[in-house]
Amino acid sequence: MEYVRLGSSGLKVSRFGLGMMSYGDPSLQSWALAEDRAESIVRCAVEGGVTFFDTADTYSDGASEVVTGRLLAKMFRHRDDYVLATKVFYPVGSGPNDRGLSRKHVISALDASLRRLGTDYVDLYQIHRFDVDTPVEETIRALDDLVRSGKVRYVGASAMYAWQFAKLQCCAVVNGCAAFVAMQNRYNLVNREDERELVPMCADMGVGMIPYSPLARGLLAGTRQRSGDTRTRRAAAASGDRLADFDVQDAVADVARRLDVPMARVALAWLFGKPAVCAPIMGATREAHVQDAVASLEIKLGEDDLARVEAPYVPRLLSDFS
Repeated sequence: MEYVRLGSSGLKVSRFGLGMMSYGDPSLQSWALAEDRAESIVRCAVEGGVTFFDTADTYSDGASEVVTGRLLAKMFRHRDDYVLATKVFYPVGSGPNDRGLSRKHVISALDASLRRLGTDYVDLYQIHRFDVDTPVEETIRALDDLVRSGKVRYVGASAMYAWQFAKLQCCAVVNGCAAFVAMQNRYNLVNREDERELVPMCADMGVGMIPYSPLARGLLAGTRQRSGDTRTRRAAAASGDRLADFDVQDAVADVARRLDVPMARVALAWLFGKPAVCAPIMGATREAHVQDAVASLEIKLGEDDLARVEAPYVPRLLSDFS
């Protein structure tokens, strides 16, 4: 396993992070694995050198945080041996203040996350989306207070327009508050729109990118086919694939056949080769998924292979980040 700095911060993370959204309560997410089924997968990641784990308070209504906390406590002797990330924004209750990025919700949500995770601090606290209803100064000062309190070590953001992230980051810097060190955005071979603004902005600001959905919810691993066939519950629940995306899938499959490796390794190797990317967040519902991620670190795509997998890409509309 390789370990890299998260952006320009001093925090070291494993070259990929394990996304804990896949573990929680199957009654709330049909494709989520309960704790007993998740344990062997998480252990495989830990034995492979993974030290970076990402969850959110909204995943399975908090059940993901509970499972995450329990499993990591089993597998690591000391809390400082791993990097734990969670997020805040989406509803965690029915009240008007049970969502968003107000000072009230940000602080209350972190305390609730800490209880579920069974720890007294998180290494990376991320705002899950941009909140149009809360002044950025209010959110920034709340996050800064959490850092100063010791309950949060670093702050990050996820999935928003470049101008929104620039507004947040500039507010933090101008006011001498904790700046964002990470951006968790959707970035993969079939969704490269952030290369226009967000990726170069993060590189310029020293913000480490930790992309989620590196395999496009399995499409780049072949779990969804042009014919409409699917191979997993997660794939069956996915939507929004374009015909052009399957052209990219075909290109990844071609390169994978030439290299005699699974498709997932090619798609991940492409992402690992991007200079702004620190540690993609990898979802795994089988040990083989973890093994593919580890093995992809050894793959260096040549110019011809890069050209082959990138050529079929067709621009798409930016997400509305809802």
